Amino acid sequence: MKFRACKYPFALILVSFGFVQIADAQTPVAETSKLSQEVSVLRKQGPKGLEVFLKSHANTLNTASSGAVLPSPALRLALDELCQQRDCYASRLYWYTDIEQAKAAARTSGKPILSLRLLGRLDQDLSCANSRFFRVALYPNVEISKLLQDRFILHWQSVRPVPKVTIDFGDGRKLERTITGNSIHYVLDASGRPIDAIPGLYSPKAFLRQLEQAELAVKNYSKLTPSDRESYLRKYHSDRLNSIQGQWVADLSRLGIQSPPKLVEIPSNRSQPPTAEIASSLAVSKMRVETPMLTALQSDAERNQNALAEITDQKVWDKIAQLYAADVKLDRNSISLIRAKKSQSANTQEDNLPIIVKNFEATMALDTVRNEYMLHSQIHRWFMQGKQTRSVEALNEQVYGQLFLTPSSDPWLGLFPSDSYSAIDNDGIR
Repeated sequence: MKFRACKYPFALILVSFGFVQIADAQTPVAETSKLSQEVSVLRKQGPKGLEVFLKSHANTLNTASSGAVLPSPALRLALDELCQQRDCYASRLYWYTDIEQAKAAARTSGKPILSLRLLGRLDQDLSCANSRFFRVALYPNVEISKLLQDRFILHWQSVRPVPKVTIDFGDGRKLERTITGNSIHYVLDASGRPIDAIPGLYSPKAFLRQLEQAELAVKNYSKLTPSDRESYLRKYHSDRLNSIQGQWVADLSRLGIQSPPKLVEIPSNRSQPPTAEIASSLAVSKMRVETPMLTALQSDAERNQNALAEITDQKVWDKIAQLYAADVKLDRNSISLIRAKKSQSANTQEDNLPIIVKNFEATMALDTVRNEYMLHSQIHRWFMQGKQTRSVEALNEQVYGQLFLTPSSDPWLGLFPSDSYSAIDNDGIR
C-alpha cells in the first residue's frame, strides 16, 4: 500500500493552553508540601497506595468528576506524580515505570502486563500525540479504566524524547507542539514475554476487544508447558491474521467492492530513511495535528517527493471507518477532559466542542481500521514467523523501525533529510 500525508479541511487540536474552572488556583504551600510527602510514601505501595490516596481525597475528586470544576493544581500534580501519568485525576490508573517491578506485580497478581512504549513521557503534557490521545480517549473511559485497574499491570517506558517545536508570534503568544512519534501497547506475560501488541490509537470499543483477546491469550499461554507455548503463539497469531483478512474482505464487500486486494506484508528494506511527514501519515489523528506544521517546515522539493507517497483509495478507507462509527463514541469522562484542555482563546466565541468531538471520533475510527489492517496484521505475521518477537525490546525496535518509520538509526526522526538544503548556518543544527 502507498502512503501520503493528506491535506484535511480541519486540524484536530487537543493541547493544553490552560484549564477551565479550577477548584483552588492559589494552593497554599503547606498543602503542596503535605501532598508531596503523602505521594512519596504511597507511590512505593503500588496500586494500593493510589487507592488510599483516592479515598482520602474522595470528596474533592468526586466533586471534580462531576465536571463542575477541576481539582486544584496541587492535587492534580500530586496524582500525576503518584500515578506517573498526566491527567490521572481522570483515569485513576497506576503505572509502573520499572519493568522489573511490573513483572514482580504480575507474578504476584497473576495479571498480564500492558506495557506502553512512547516518545516522551506519559506523565508530561507534551508526550507524543498518540499517547496524549490515549490519555483522553482511552484511559479515562469508564469501561477501559475499570478493565485496566482490575485485570492488568500497567507499565510505560519512553523510547526516546519527543521532538518539540515552539512558534513565537512575537506579541507574547507562543504555540507549543510535538512533531512526529507514535506509541504502542504491548501485552506481556509475567516474565515480560510479548504475547500481542496494539499499535497506535484504537477506538474505545476496539481497544477493549483487543485487550480482552490478548488477556485470554496470555492466560492460555501461561497454562501450557514451555515446549508447547511457541506453537500456541504461532497458531494464535495465525488465527488473528486470518480473522483480520476475513474482516477486510467483508468490509469491502459491504461497500460493494468485489475481488478486494489482499493485505500484503510491509517491506522491511528501505533504501532511504522515511521523512517525518510519511511517518506521521501512518497515524491519522496525530497527523491532523502535526501535518500543518511538518508541511510548513518542508521545502518545495520535499513536498513534491512526498506526493509520491499517496495513500491508495483514501475515500475507501474513510468508508471502511464509517462502518465502525458506533465503536468510537467518547464517553462523558473523555469529553469532560477534552473540554478541560480546550483553549480558551479560540478564534470563535461559539462552543465548538461538539465539532471537535465529532472530528476526533471520525479520525479515531480511521486510525482504528488502518492500524488493525495495516500494522497489527504485520505484527501477527512477525509472531507467526518468530521474527524478533521473543523480546519486547527487539520487537519494539522492529516496530519503530519498520512500522512507525522512526528507526533508532535516524537521530533526526525524518525531520532532517540528508539531501535537503536550508541555506542556514550548519543547517539550523544547534
